[in-house]
Amino acid sequence: MNQDKFRLQIPGPTPIPPRVTQAMARPMIGHRDPDCSRLVKDLSQRLGPVFGTKEPILILTSSGTSALEAAAVNTVSPGDEAAVVVAGAFGDRFAKILERYGTTLHRLDIPWGEACTPEQLATFLRERPQVKAVFLTFCETSTGVLHPIPELAAVIRRETEALIIVDGVSSVGGVKTQFDEWGLDILVTGSQKAFMLPAGLAFAAVSDRAWKVIETNPQPRFYLDFRAYKNNLEKDTTPYTPAVSLLFGLEEVLTMLEEEGLKNVYERHQLMMRMTRAGIRGMGLTLMTSDEASSPTVTSVLGGDTWSSEDLRKELKRLSVRVAGGQQHLKGKIFRIGHMGYSDPVDILATLATIEVAAARVKAPVRLGAGIQAAEEELIHVPSLNH
Repeated sequence: MNQDKFRLQIPGPTPIPPRVTQAMARPMIGHRDPDCSRLVKDLSQRLGPVFGTKEPILILTSSGTSALEAAAVNTVSPGDEAAVVVAGAFGDRFAKILERYGTTLHRLDIPWGEACTPEQLATFLRERPQVKAVFLTFCETSTGVLHPIPELAAVIRRETEALIIVDGVSSVGGVKTQFDEWGLDILVTGSQKAFMLPAGLAFAAVSDRAWKVIETNPQPRFYLDFRAYKNNLEKDTTPYTPAVSLLFGLEEVLTMLEEEGLKNVYERHQLMMRMTRAGIRGMGLTLMTSDEASSPTVTSVLGGDTWSSEDLRKELKRLSVRVAGGQQHLKGKIFRIGHMGYSDPVDILATLATIEVAAARVKAPVRLGAGIQAAEEELIHVPSLNH
């Protein structure tokens, strides 16, 4: 196999479109140059529809995890009570961040592979009405679960006065998101997932209600202080040196999303999810999550008793397809297929065909061709794809 040619079907980083790569290769400009100021202002405004908000979007030069930490450090102080829904590795990461900052933490642990229900959250919060913030994960990347954020947000509003803070790292840009309509207070994401960029940028939408808390929060912070980003954004700039080349790339990404249309972007992700799930079922492997809890951006597949998901991943790599493994206690027990950003149905067909071959080689009980047929039957009913 050609080592320079492979399919990257992991939940991030995701493939980068050639036109975005070209945009990032533009000559460098100064980060205090008027041209950069115009770019920062334009990008903040154009990100709004992807988040579903009229609020300006803060742009940080940092990773997705830094955005999670920023959401915490700007809203809670040592001793404050906060609740976090933990249904996977990234909900657990939110919890670890909060614990590190001395928060009095209340964990609602949900079995990995299941989504939190409004009823579960309501019962949990009724016993803890004093929490200052509730931290949720939109798509739990480690399991492929999509939590029902609109319904969970409604429960939080009904039961408490807490801020609603959401990790949207592997969902925003691939899943319909309505920050304003759902009544969220902070929503963060990163550049290396559905935004089709390298890692290095993080974005945050912040509500007026959250700003009132942030402005009076005594917790010390410096680089991740949202107040600095807000104050500088009002001057069309950033408080610290931004990754200018990534801003060039983001400009091209937003153009691509606008050309395709967000409705079509979300429909494409839904189609790839259906194709992937149908293909996995068709070939005889077992999905980790239910259809109701499944994410449009990542699908998790259970390994078997007689074959190893890690052996399958190694075989896929030999065949030039990269998928992700499990995390924490799921390591070696599942593999994860990313289908977000610069990915389309033909990529899914190629990936499923290769999984069938690799699975047969590691003696997994698959039906060759059955997965492809099941995925094709999902695709054949879609008349056209506008992208």
